[in-house]
Amino acid sequence: MAESSPTIDSSFVLIGTEQSQVLPPSRPPTVTSDATFPSSISTPTSPIDSNVSSLGTLEPVHHPSADPAYIVGSTPSYAHDWSQDTTGGIRTHGRHFVDAHGRVCNLRGVNLSGNCKTPINGDHSTFPEGAETVTFVGRPFPLDEAPQHLARLRRWGLTFVRFLITWEAVEHAGPGVYDASYLSYLRVILSLLPQYGLVAVVALHQDVWSRYAGGSGAPAWTLEHVGFDLHALEECGAAWLRGVCGGGHTEAERGLWPCGYQKLAASTMATCFWGGDTFAPKLRVRDGVPIQRFLQDAFLDMWEVVVRAVGDLDSVLGFEMMNEPHRGYIDLPSLYEFDYNTDLHLGDIPSAFQSFLLGAGHPTNVNHWTRSFPMPTKHTDQKLLNPQGRKAWRQDGPTGGLDLWEVHGVWEWDSTKNSGVVLRESYFVNDPATGRKIDWYTDFYYPFLKRWTERVRRAVANGRGHEKLFFTEPIPNEFCPPSWTQEHQPPNMVFAPHWYDLRVLFEKAHGEFSVNVQAISRGVNPLKTFHWGHKGARDNFSAQIRSLVEAGYRSLGERPVLIGECGVPMDMNRRAAFKTDDWTWQRRMMDAIITALERANVGFTLWNYNPDNDDTRGDNWNGENFSWFSNSRATLRASGLALPLSQDAKELDLGGRILDAVVRPYAAKTAGVPLKFEYEMATGAFAYSWAVPLSGPSSGSSEENTTDWQQQQHAGGPNVHTPPLAGHPQLLARETEIFVPAQLTQGRRLIVEGLREGDTYTYDAARQTLFILPGAQTDESVQVNVQKVRVRFDPPVGKELPNDFWGDFAVPVGAVLVVLLAFVAYFFVERV
Repeated sequence: MAESSPTIDSSFVLIGTEQSQVLPPSRPPTVTSDATFPSSISTPTSPIDSNVSSLGTLEPVHHPSADPAYIVGSTPSYAHDWSQDTTGGIRTHGRHFVDAHGRVCNLRGVNLSGNCKTPINGDHSTFPEGAETVTFVGRPFPLDEAPQHLARLRRWGLTFVRFLITWEAVEHAGPGVYDASYLSYLRVILSLLPQYGLVAVVALHQDVWSRYAGGSGAPAWTLEHVGFDLHALEECGAAWLRGVCGGGHTEAERGLWPCGYQKLAASTMATCFWGGDTFAPKLRVRDGVPIQRFLQDAFLDMWEVVVRAVGDLDSVLGFEMMNEPHRGYIDLPSLYEFDYNTDLHLGDIPSAFQSFLLGAGHPTNVNHWTRSFPMPTKHTDQKLLNPQGRKAWRQDGPTGGLDLWEVHGVWEWDSTKNSGVVLRESYFVNDPATGRKIDWYTDFYYPFLKRWTERVRRAVANGRGHEKLFFTEPIPNEFCPPSWTQEHQPPNMVFAPHWYDLRVLFEKAHGEFSVNVQAISRGVNPLKTFHWGHKGARDNFSAQIRSLVEAGYRSLGERPVLIGECGVPMDMNRRAAFKTDDWTWQRRMMDAIITALERANVGFTLWNYNPDNDDTRGDNWNGENFSWFSNSRATLRASGLALPLSQDAKELDLGGRILDAVVRPYAAKTAGVPLKFEYEMATGAFAYSWAVPLSGPSSGSSEENTTDWQQQQHAGGPNVHTPPLAGHPQLLARETEIFVPAQLTQGRRLIVEGLREGDTYTYDAARQTLFILPGAQTDESVQVNVQKVRVRFDPPVGKELPNDFWGDFAVPVGAVLVVLLAFVAYFFVERV
């Protein structure tokens, strides 16, 4: 293996099956033709214009259906085919994704995959040993298994992929040493997607900074360069690592991993990454380089290598800089406590100051929190942590074995009193050098997002960087901040926040009763947040997701919103379904989530499709079990069978769970603007309406027009139910394509209703697509033509209709009211 360069610029080493190379510093990296990815990149000679039109330079294309003589359904494509050959390329316009024909594209799919967090050759028993020699080749699945997985996702209509990679997977061997075998594997996998109609956003995943801090993401050497001793972190309370070593399944360990964000290792790393120049200026590594520059340059160099490897592929729609970014200690008001309303308190929760003491080798009593009601947790007792006095900091590290924050005068140890003393309680609120108030978003996140975007755009081969989309998200469980104004938005931006029902996530339980925790956390009267039944869960989740989406529109303007993660724990309700094979509650919850997403008119990628999931280990990371597909279940049921790969191959469903909730109809490509989609899982029936602007694009920029239309339509701000119609790109297609899964149509007659005279349609079962072609519009005075369609099945699916409070309790409540009225009448008569 070649030695890594001692500098931190663009020099790097490739390791793996390709020829290893040390590349010259101080210029954009290049790779010789021995590698399987592009050998050069285009470097612009002028700064990138951040105001490039969201439509890029992809040329509009006339769809065959624009021809008046076109026969409905006669193109060879299918609704959920997002390949370049079919769409002509996908770009953004206002709040929508659109294809080259001007049709609105409803992207929905999966996170592929949760198993990307851990290496193929990881060994829980020896962790954290062997950090340099791990391999992620084969994540999410081996190449020879790719056809069945991609064909399965196509059959299920989940053809937009959030393809997950980690920094560790690319650069585990050391700074500037990149795994060429993994990069080649990525290119091959992503090159296969268009054969099955799939496209992807390549998303860099992280949780709690790194596996070595209790999560996933960054390589071990990032922590070591800051000075951490990987073998001491758990003992001194700087990280909780049992969850990445196969734990997290017991009641005592359930749900502990998110608390790692507040612990010393993850919080320090995030603080150094985003704001090291401000808060840790004394920390310098590798020939005196400041820690922030070292970490950020390494991160950007790694990203450039990834983009050069796969960025030229048509299947790569765009990139996402970082999953669920976290601010670390930045903006923390007090070193004595974390905010109960925003930071999970469960298990042992040292304050920031207590974490400093523990990491410095001082045994410390910390608060211990347990689950409770009605508040999620309560402080129940104290525990002595780090009784052996082990240090988190290496003696040979850049701090000389001292706590980094002690070095910076945030606290000190008073040997006379034998206790620590806080010197600067609000150290992370203001710039220590100037006293200026700090804001993590505006001071650190937005500027770095801009650097990353520009670096990625330059690195895409063939000068196509301006075509790529850039997916972004805020801190988890936060709305889009109002400060995210246009000057902070990357070109072709997609807002991709995550949403989970926090109560279910915390309790791993779901039943008739649900609570809008999002509303409670924002001060809404709790009595207004309670919901009952399946209908109640739909309404609850709809309110939460609508609030999240509309907050994005308010801050960003008309930008696409796509929910990057949402999902259901398969092991909720004490793993009852694994014993009974009755997945009713998981089905109902997933249906409620997707119904809410459909009501909000946004796309999504479900968490997650994990082939390695099994009933015992789940997703094999921190006790999580979200995958509704399991290779082990498919293997047990299809032993000895060679799987066919066509869309009508029901054998591909083996290994799936709750598919009737996940696999459902949706309008994939709409020749117009989607207005409303309603699907009832119990019957299979659905209704869809969309608007076809007949006047063509308005004059001026699309953003100006959509903003003016908004203000005229609803003074209360953007609304998920009233999308802008003005300024839509010229429609060069008349045909709308709706995905209708074979699971619904098999053995049933599909009945289409509600179309106008002259409209035509056809359903192709082999392509799982309902094609609808509107007839000619004769009334020239109409500026917007609203199309509607209703679809039902004979016989209907025939499952139990969703319940609500009055459906369940109308009779007993009515009986009680009758009795009460009788008593009132009796006393009234007696008095008379």
